[in-house]
Amino acid sequence: MKEQNINKKKKWPKVLLVIVLLIAALAGFILYNASQNMKVVNSTCSSAKKTLSNCAGVTPVDPGEYKQIKMYGLMKFDVSQYDITDVGNLSVMKVNMGFMQMVSYVITPFDKNMPLMSMDFMYIFGKRKSYIEFYDLVPDKNSADYADVISTFKEFENKYSSFEDITTDPAWYDDLMTVALHKAGKRADDEKIEAMFCDAVSCYIEKAKELEVLSDEEKAVKLELTQKYSDDLISKGGVSTDVFKKQLGEDKTKDFFDKVFFGTERHR
Repeated sequence: MKEQNINKKKKWPKVLLVIVLLIAALAGFILYNASQNMKVVNSTCSSAKKTLSNCAGVTPVDPGEYKQIKMYGLMKFDVSQYDITDVGNLSVMKVNMGFMQMVSYVITPFDKNMPLMSMDFMYIFGKRKSYIEFYDLVPDKNSADYADVISTFKEFENKYSSFEDITTDPAWYDDLMTVALHKAGKRADDEKIEAMFCDAVSCYIEKAKELEVLSDEEKAVKLELTQKYSDDLISKGGVSTDVFKKQLGEDKTKDFFDKVFFGTERHR
């Protein structure tokens, strides 16, 4: 009996060692993938910034206290904000969550009759998810100029039809999206995905340049439509919005949205 107990005690250290090695291997795998994916995220953001700068005047804006947003003690959102000449606000957020890396890129127009463009690109180990959405925050979706804008974005959508489509859950803001791309890819598609990201930026800015700057009265209407959408996200919720509300609270999330994410406060 004593001999059996001794044998069991001898086996336990070996089992613990195997467990420790497996945990170390898993941690190493996650860290390696996170490092590789962040390189792709940074490369994509750098390429998009260069593309944008070649198309329009871009001025950095200090996001203040929201330069870095910490959540759950470990998640750190690095936030950048810019003013795009004769267009509006740009916010860029990058986060490394270990198992997933993400960049969120939002252009909120105030000076042109353009839709809001929101892009979320996620890198989950070797899998890729790309969301490019255009929100119709305009007073008249049926005007000739706006119809031409939407036609251009539909052509952009068709250009990337070869990517696998992702099915998304229904949301209250679906009616605001005339054009939306929800695509899946793999690590081997990284260059194509980066090209799609930059192409979306270029397509958006080049189309905006064709439009006349709105009058002060028209800008006021555009601002209120954008503010309502932002406020509705706070009150009705959204996938990302709910995360911010849970961690920051409603008031702080609204403050972040107004000052940085959509930048409505800066355009009053």
